[in-house]
Amino acid sequence: MIFLPTLSLKKQTPLYMKWGCYIVIILCVLFMAGCGRNDAAFKKGSGAPAETASEDEYFQAPTETVSEAAGVSADEPGSGETVSEEGPVQATEPEKEEPSETPGQEAEEEPVVQSVRIIMVGDILLHTPVEKAAKNDETGEYDFDFIFDHSRDIISEADIAIANQEVIIGGEELGVSGYPAFNAPYEVSDALYNAGFDVICHGTNHALDRGSKGIVNCLDNWRKSYPDMLVLGIYDNEQDASAERVPIIERNGIRVAVLNYTYGTNGIPAPADMPYAVSLLDKERVVAQLDIAEKEADFTIVCPHWGTEYNLGISNYQKKWTEIFREHGADAVIGTHPHVIEPVVFYEDEDADNITNNHGGGDMPVFYSLGNFVNWTSGTGKGVANRMVGGMADISISRKENGEVSIDDHSVHSFVCHVRSGDRNVTVYPLEEYSEELASQNEIRKQDSSFSREYCDELISRVY
Repeated sequence: MIFLPTLSLKKQTPLYMKWGCYIVIILCVLFMAGCGRNDAAFKKGSGAPAETASEDEYFQAPTETVSEAAGVSADEPGSGETVSEEGPVQATEPEKEEPSETPGQEAEEEPVVQSVRIIMVGDILLHTPVEKAAKNDETGEYDFDFIFDHSRDIISEADIAIANQEVIIGGEELGVSGYPAFNAPYEVSDALYNAGFDVICHGTNHALDRGSKGIVNCLDNWRKSYPDMLVLGIYDNEQDASAERVPIIERNGIRVAVLNYTYGTNGIPAPADMPYAVSLLDKERVVAQLDIAEKEADFTIVCPHWGTEYNLGISNYQKKWTEIFREHGADAVIGTHPHVIEPVVFYEDEDADNITNNHGGGDMPVFYSLGNFVNWTSGTGKGVANRMVGGMADISISRKENGEVSIDDHSVHSFVCHVRSGDRNVTVYPLEEYSEELASQNEIRKQDSSFSREYCDELISRVY
């Protein structure tokens, strides 16, 4: 409503003045009406006049708007609903171009390659001086951890670490002894476990040095102390000894069969009540287990205790068994027993450019002998120095695009057994860490004066 100003006229006013006043009043009314309409035509905060709108639109409750940049027209309510007399209606999103990649969605990850690194060391040969070095004379207790002080990190880094435990671990009740009939205290198993080994090969020529009792004690100790350790080559029951049972260890989605056999037991016959006690190199048994491994495992390793002691070459006996292993699908062979290192030979199939899984007559590396890992032989004279150098087989495998597992790389690392009189003075060094100064202190020089760091290098070059 517009209020007009009231004029108070006390005297008679001339006619022309009256009409003049009326004209002024009318002009004021028109001016005020125009200002009111222009004020209403400004939107809040716009800074500029909006288009003329109806009165209802001016008093409509404000609605939130979403910019076009967010994918909704600025003319649409930001609440996602519009209200009509018929009730709420779901707003429809305007058509928009599909993005090439959904915002926030990560790029598809590369498939994880399944791979496993396997290492194996040679003979853990506990001669009497080694056992004496491990015994605390005050407490009478044994501790063999020091043997692995310079190799523990290397061993534990592998996905699967295997050791050839040359002597039976029958415990002190059977008498701790060295050559020729060995028996070790249970604490040896502690040291092997602490070093990082996952698989222990007990199928050696010394497996029956303490008869059936040695086998039973040894397996009982492993089961009670380290049930996760895979122990091979000896059995205290017929079921475990069955050729139909193939030991398999799985790492990173890859199943690896590990088979352990020995050529014999130094003429000691199997116990009458345990004829199955030791896994022997019997062709029927070996072939049966290789055939099962070919079906059940992704990769098969054979660990034969074979060859001729102190011989740096390959015997015909080893060559014969190599053919059998390869023919029946073994993917790698790692040998022990000669107490010295022997050559590493890679047998290839017709495809020389690629290493594939061996399904018979295929690719297969053979580490004929890893030699001793630890020992302190009582032997003297030429050639004794050879027994102080050992090898570590190193095999890397992975699953390929065709789903099969095959070798990516294989090598051998050299180690030196360092022996000195006194407590805890027997240990094993990687060759690269073994100095000429250390070699000069190695007491094996008293038994073979030719031993030196240079001698070790020459031996390795000659064999490998």
